[in-house]
Amino acid sequence: MRLERNIQAPVFQLTDIYGRSIGLNDYRDKKVLIGFFRHAGCPFCNIRVHALSKARAELREQGLEMIFFFESTQRVLLNSIFHKETSPVPIISDPQKEWYAAYGLEPSVRKSVYSHLTAFVQTAYQAATLGAPMHAMASGESFSTMPAEFLLGEGLVVREVHYSETLNDRIGLEKIKAFAKEETVPQSF
Repeated sequence: MRLERNIQAPVFQLTDIYGRSIGLNDYRDKKVLIGFFRHAGCPFCNIRVHALSKARAELREQGLEMIFFFESTQRVLLNSIFHKETSPVPIISDPQKEWYAAYGLEPSVRKSVYSHLTAFVQTAYQAATLGAPMHAMASGESFSTMPAEFLLGEGLVVREVHYSETLNDRIGLEKIKAFAKEETVPQSF
């Protein structure tokens, strides 16, 4: 079931791929971007990780933290130098997609195929230009996984929900920056 705005986000206490304990309750007084990505070799997702990582210092200065989920195993993610470079951002491996389900992500072969047919070549070229990895899926990873992003306000209230319609469809970076700059976040239910 998809999440909606103005509800409390599902709370987790997990260990990221670096062995750090990541509890969403620890972010209760902050703004948070939670990004759910496909696999470690997905150029669509890795371009997004690159863009968010470049904006991390500015966003953090404004009080916004980030947490990334990948369907890849911890081993696959740790073997990726690209993902090691995002180490200040917690990266959580969820190959069973338990938290993908808790946040309402739904797979779609149709949307994934459409994205690959219409944007894969351009995306792969852009990923290569940025040095973002692109490789075949590992065992257990899914072609049909669709990304999603959530902006949480103080109190872990969901302020923005974005379930991707295509593999390049994400919350606009300017919208994330504007959300991060907000002085107060209304607490209405």
